[in-house]
Amino acid sequence: MPASGHRRSAAAMTDEEVQEFLRLPLTMALATVSPGGQPHLAAMWYGFVDGELGFLTYRRSQKLRNIERDPRVTCLFEDGSRVYERLRGVQLTGAAVPLVGERMERLAFDIVERYQGPLDDAGRQGARDGLAKRLGFVVSVAHTASWDHAKVAAAAPKGASAP
Repeated sequence: MPASGHRRSAAAMTDEEVQEFLRLPLTMALATVSPGGQPHLAAMWYGFVDGELGFLTYRRSQKLRNIERDPRVTCLFEDGSRVYERLRGVQLTGAAVPLVGERMERLAFDIVERYQGPLDDAGRQGARDGLAKRLGFVVSVAHTASWDHAKVAAAAPKGASAP
């Protein structure tokens, strides 16, 4: 455990570990601010364009209306472990920034390829066609929090148990 005594700092990932983790084809939980002020959560696929994390959403979605009113977002990524000592995750907070044109197309290609495999010409055209109903955003990250409980478990004395 670090000198501060906080398990949280012992579990934090390095910047490189965060980037490697986010490159996995995880599902992102995207939180926007609903009209009443409570979080609105949506499971999303995501990708990258020019090194920035981004997502697409339908033009008539609630999350789009929320972002138009208040661009603040929180994005949560976790790897689904059912074992406490293996829990890993990243939380990004910031603002959704609209994408247009060619950058949005590149984001769409990256998302499809991340989750469905390489695109051929027909697949690229299908992704382009789908953009008529969608808008794209990148996340301007203000804060990153991360955890990898395997780091804490590895540093714990033998016989110690998870909280």
